[in-house]
Amino acid sequence: MNSIVRHGVALMLAGTLFGSVLAETDTARVHEFALDNGMKLIVKQDHRAPVAVSQVWYKVGSSYEHDGITGVSHVLEHMMFKGTERHGPGEFSRIIAENGGRENAFTSRDYTAYFQTLENDRLPIAFELEADRMRNLRLDAAEFAKEAQVVMEERRLRTEDSPQALTYERFNATAFLSSPYRTPIIGWMADLEALQIEDLQQWYERWYAPNNAVLVVAGDVAPDAVFELAQRHFGKLPAAKLEPTKARREIEQRGVRRLMVRAPAEVPYLVMGYKVPVLLTAEQDWEPYALEVLAGVLDGGDSARLTRDLVRGQQIAAAAGAGYGLYGRQQSLLLLDATPATGQDVATLEKALRAQVAMLQETPVSAAELERVKAQVLADHVYQEDSVFYQAMRIGMLETVGLGWQRQDEYLPRIQAVTAEQVQAVARKYLVDDQLTLAVLEPQPMDEAAKSRARAAAMGEGHGH
Repeated sequence: MNSIVRHGVALMLAGTLFGSVLAETDTARVHEFALDNGMKLIVKQDHRAPVAVSQVWYKVGSSYEHDGITGVSHVLEHMMFKGTERHGPGEFSRIIAENGGRENAFTSRDYTAYFQTLENDRLPIAFELEADRMRNLRLDAAEFAKEAQVVMEERRLRTEDSPQALTYERFNATAFLSSPYRTPIIGWMADLEALQIEDLQQWYERWYAPNNAVLVVAGDVAPDAVFELAQRHFGKLPAAKLEPTKARREIEQRGVRRLMVRAPAEVPYLVMGYKVPVLLTAEQDWEPYALEVLAGVLDGGDSARLTRDLVRGQQIAAAAGAGYGLYGRQQSLLLLDATPATGQDVATLEKALRAQVAMLQETPVSAAELERVKAQVLADHVYQEDSVFYQAMRIGMLETVGLGWQRQDEYLPRIQAVTAEQVQAVARKYLVDDQLTLAVLEPQPMDEAAKSRARAAAMGEGHGH
C-alpha cells in the first residue's frame, strides 16, 4: 500500500497507530463498569506478562470541529502535557518515564486518546495523573504560544513540504463537501495561526469530562481492583453537561470530481477515492466486510492485483495501493493511489486503475484470491492479539465511534463469510463515477532546499506529542 493511502486509512481509524484489521477476542476476559459520573471503564485481562496498558479515550476529534477552529483538538492534545496546578509542564511524561513506563497521545477524526504502558503495579500512577489533567488542566499563555508554533511547524513539515501528503489533504477536502471529515486533523494553517487560548479552554471544558470518556485497561490486572482504583481517582470528578453536535452528513455527489495540485515534487502522483459506507452507515451490514475483502484483493502483498498487474506485470506503476477502513462515525472512502513508472504518465495510470475496478465489477474474484485475503486476516489477528496495547486500542476505538467493544467478535467470522458475489456487488454499487474523486500531483521544479524539506517530511522528522 502506498504511503498516502496508508496515511488516509489511518486517519479514518486512529492516526497512524494501527491498521484496518480488528480481530476477534475472548469476551469472557473483558469486563465493563460504569462510574456514577458517567465514565465507562472496560478491562481486558491478559496475564502473559506483568504489564498494564491504560488508555483514556475522549469522544472528540477533528470531525467535531467547525470552520475557524480546525486543529483545536490536536493542539489541545499537545497542551495536555503542559501541566496542571499540581504538576508542572512536562512533569506527566517525566513521572511516567521515572516509573519505567511509556506514554503518548494521538488525535483522530472521531476521538483523542492518551495512553501509558507500565508494570501492572504502577497503574495507580497513570490513573492519578490522567484524572488530574481530565478536569484540572492549566492552559498557560506562554506554553500555548510555544506549542502552537510546534504544531504549525509539524504541519509545514508533514504536509506542506510533503507533496503527496499535500495532494491527499486537498483531495480529501474535495471528496467531502459537507462532511466534517473534509478538514485535516492537524487543522488548516490559517486557523492554527488565528487560534486563541480561549478556543482551547472552551474545547477542553466542553469535551474533557468523565461522561465523555472511556477508560480502557488491558493486561495483567484484576478487573474489580481496577474498578476500585478508577473509582478512587476518577469517580470524584464532576460530569459535564454534554450537548451533542448537529449531524453534518455528506451531501449526494453528482459526478466525478477532479483536482490538480501543483507542487515542488520529483514524481507525479495519483489518488482516487470512492465514497463508501462504514459499519455505522451501511444499508446492508455485510457491505463493509465485502469492501474490506475487496481492498485486500487489490492490495495485500506481492500476490495482490495492483502489485501483480500494474507494478510487476505491465510495469505501469512504480508503486500502487488500496485501502479502506470500516470503522468510523461517517461515510468514508475506498482509496486507490499510485505513482507512475519511469516513462509512464498519470493518464495511463488512471486508465489501468479503472480497468482493475471494472474487472472487479465484471468478474467474481477467484476462490484462491478469497482464501488469500482471509488467510491474511487470520495472520493479522494472531499478530495483533499478541500485543496488549492493540487489544486495548481495538476496544477504545470501537467504543468511541459508537459501535461498542463487543463488535470486535464479529470481524473474523464476518470476513470469513464474505462471498465473491458480495465483493462484486459492492464494486458495482459503490465504485462508480458518481462516487469518485481524483487528484493528480503535477510536479514542479525542486531546488535543493525543497528537496531537503521533502526528504525530512518523508522521514517524519519533528513529530512529537
